[in-house]
Amino acid sequence: MITINPNNCTRCFRCVKVCPTGIFSISEDKSSVEIKNERRCVACGHCVATCASSAVIHSKFPPEKIHAIDVSKLPTPEQTLLLISKRRSNRTFSSNPIPNEFSSQILEAAHRAPTAMNLQLVEFTWVTDPEKLKAIIEFTLGAYMPIVKIADLPVIRPIFKTLFPKLSKYATMFRTFDRNYRKKGRDTGILRGATAVLLIHTSEPANFANEDCQLAYQNASLMAENLGVSQFYTGFVIRAIRKKRQKLEKTLGINGTIHAGMALGMPVFQYPNYVDRKDIRVTYL
Repeated sequence: MITINPNNCTRCFRCVKVCPTGIFSISEDKSSVEIKNERRCVACGHCVATCASSAVIHSKFPPEKIHAIDVSKLPTPEQTLLLISKRRSNRTFSSNPIPNEFSSQILEAAHRAPTAMNLQLVEFTWVTDPEKLKAIIEFTLGAYMPIVKIADLPVIRPIFKTLFPKLSKYATMFRTFDRNYRKKGRDTGILRGATAVLLIHTSEPANFANEDCQLAYQNASLMAENLGVSQFYTGFVIRAIRKKRQKLEKTLGINGTIHAGMALGMPVFQYPNYVDRKDIRVTYL
């Protein structure tokens, strides 16, 4: 699975330093790299990525899967921070579909996010079917409205507002969302007219499945921002999924558990400004 080409090896020992599972070691006379406990390899690719002389030969990473990095093409720190500062949850969606090349780039960015132990269990479902989008909206409203109706009971409402003021505000919001959707056919709170939804999920159980999916979301979000695609995190949908495990997955034919989601669409307009956030809170220890 892994070998070292002695003719190419410069004995920089970078592979020894970067391997997270300690497969590589330096020989006693420091003349070569030795490989032990190869079965512990998680195929993260650190060894081949750090080897400037192509001395590490890994069966999981043939030459066509290894690409030199032209650092001159990387964005500057200032450009990267500007993209991050520019990113907003823009809910002004037009009816124009997202170009296929954009969706491919968004998915590729999400797929390249790191995963715990390099398990790479994250999967994606890209939803554009209007009926499926409608199903997501109705599922989410259906998960919250029973609670809202209980909170609206004359005996409970004043107590609920006093004891749970923040939840009371959400109840008011969902009451409006449901009324607009049921009576006016307008989704003013769940997908907001998005033409696509990216659902990020895993089909196998894993200790860090949720965290892996959130990292994938962040990559996808920044790529969407770079492409000029409006998007926002589908927080209400994800919370509804957690309330009713496997319900939406079964409806959409997804095998596994949805952990993150993003509503997307081409914007009616772009924001010309970005605004500062509250002062940063940081402790240096």
